[in-house]
Parts: sequence; structure tokens; C-alpha cells
Amino acid sequence: MEGMIDRIEIAPGYTASRVIKGGWQLSDGHNDAVSADPVADMFAFVERGIDTFDCADIYTGVEELIGQFNAANARREQPLAVRVHTKYVPDYDELDGLKKSQVEAIIDRSLARLQQERLDMVQFHWWNYEVPGWVEAAQWLQEIQQAGKIELLSLTNFNSAKTQEILDAGVRLSTTQVQYSLLDPRPAKALGTVCARHDMHMLCYGSLAGGFLSDRWLGKEQPSALQNRSLTKYLLMIEEIGGWALFQDLLQVLRRIADRHDTTIATVASRWVLDQPQVASVIIGSRNADHVSRYHELFRLSLDDEDRRTIEGLRGQMQVPADDVFDLERDKDGRHGRIMKYNLNAD
Repeated sequence: MEGMIDRIEIAPGYTASRVIKGGWQLSDGHNDAVSADPVADMFAFVERGIDTFDCADIYTGVEELIGQFNAANARREQPLAVRVHTKYVPDYDELDGLKKSQVEAIIDRSLARLQQERLDMVQFHWWNYEVPGWVEAAQWLQEIQQAGKIELLSLTNFNSAKTQEILDAGVRLSTTQVQYSLLDPRPAKALGTVCARHDMHMLCYGSLAGGFLSDRWLGKEQPSALQNRSLTKYLLMIEEIGGWALFQDLLQVLRRIADRHDTTIATVASRWVLDQPQVASVIIGSRNADHVSRYHELFRLSLDDEDRRTIEGLRGQMQVPADDVFDLERDKDGRHGRIMKYNLNAD
């Protein structure tokens, strides 16, 4: 296998690559970004050391694509070892009155779509804290896990208080998937402490802010039109930290650090996230395999004390987004919540 992608043990006997191939860009709405042969791309990632995939029940068509990869991989003389992390995201309109049978039906559907006998990891999300039931749903997932359908149970986009509630109810969690970047350090407020206390890791998306944290945007004007919801989401985070001019200052700082190490802004931004406490992996939303080899740079780069002081000096001028993890986005009527799609699990 090519490359030098580091690995990490996130549960006894369960390891994952520290770069995870994201799946959102493969879903409907990102079709302009999808390669001609996404299954071949998956093999290219695995063969270069990125052997952990992230997807979700609500990423339209993605579990099925990975299922095609799993089927093709199983036909090989020597199948490649791969981990697939999916999600359980009950529809917003079904939270009130949710039943275990509904939960298990979605898990069974993910098993069928992914063509797996057991799901490697299920990451659970709950849209609305004003509707009780997330603890009970997590306990149902644990029962489904104990029945052999799930290996690891995890969360996604839960804040620190609600994560602690689920843990206090006796549900064993291995990871939590959260947005974490130089633009969004909310996980460092309290969630990191909860994770450390319970030996949980964080799997981090948005570490490149949909590509904004890259050389492509250095010196550019703020865009007036965006291609998809992903870019809209991260432009809102840029506004939260202080606006486009301050964001450009950040890119200039990252470019100077990148010059010192002969690398890219994206590599520096991703390395910063990987270096944070309790972070296991960054989820990279690669559109295809064209640039897969560049991720090896992450593990050749070591940020030194000067680099960290330079970054922290600029971050001291940036506003930290309000409240805890995903609390801004949880307001369905707010500007972050209005861009979400909430009922994608209906048959």
C-alpha cells in the first residue's frame, strides 16, 4: 500500500486512518463534483492508505455507491481492509413519537445499501433538543449494537451537555463527529473535556471549510454566488469569526507558515486540527482521486512552536462562534439552520 497515512486506534482492536474520505460530495446536489468512476476512486484512496470512509443514511445515493465498492472489493482475490462510518439521522418531523422499530428499519436499510453484515460505526444525530427522546434513541441503538448489527456507536453534532447525558445513561460511545477548524474551534470549549474524560475521540469535518481554507481563496474577493450549500455553510462561519478581511489575514498567515515548510495552506490548516487534543481524524470531502497523494503531506508536516504562536496570534483577533458545538446550526429558523435539509430519510 502506498503512502504514509497515519492510523489511530479509536477503540480496542479498531483502527482508522487519520484522514477519512468524506461522502457528502458524492451525494445528490454535488453531482458536478463527482468523478466518472467513484468506485474506482474509492480503490485509489484505499490503496494509498485512506481506508476509512464516512457517509450517512441521508447522503442520497452514497451508501449505495460504497456498497458497490464493498461488493467489488469482496470479489478481489485479496480484499482490502476498509472501515465505513455511516450515520443515523432521524427525520426532523419524526422525532416526536420515534419508535425503536423505525430506528432499526433505517439501520437494516444501511446494512443492505452498504452490503455489510455489520455496520462498522453508526454516528447518531438528533435535530431538535426541544423534542425529547435522544437518550432513549441512543439506548435503542445500543440494543441494536448488542444484537450484532453495529460494531461501534458514536454521535455526530451533539453538544457537550447532551453528549454527557447519553454517556450518563450508560451508552458507550467511541467517537463524536463535529465541525472543527481554525474558523470553528467550538469543540475546544467543553466537548474536548467530555471526550477526554470518557476516552472518546473526535472525527472532524469542515477542517478546510469546504475548500475556503486553501490557496485558491488567498487574495480573492468575497464570492457573491456559491455553487452549493456546503460553501454557503462555511461562508457563514467566515462571517462569524469577523468577516472576509480577517479571513484573508488568516490565509496570509497560513501561507507564510506553508512557505516555511514548502507545503500548502490546506495542509497547514488540516495539520492544526489533527494536533488538537482528542482529535483522531480529519474528514476530507474529496471530489475524486486526482489529488489523493497530497494528503501524505499532512504526515510529513510538523508545526513548530513558532508556527503555533503565529496562528494563535491571529486567532486572538477572531471571534469564536457562539455557544457550544452545532448550537448555531440547530436553530432551524436561523441563518445557519435555514440552509439545512431536515427530512431526507423518508422512503
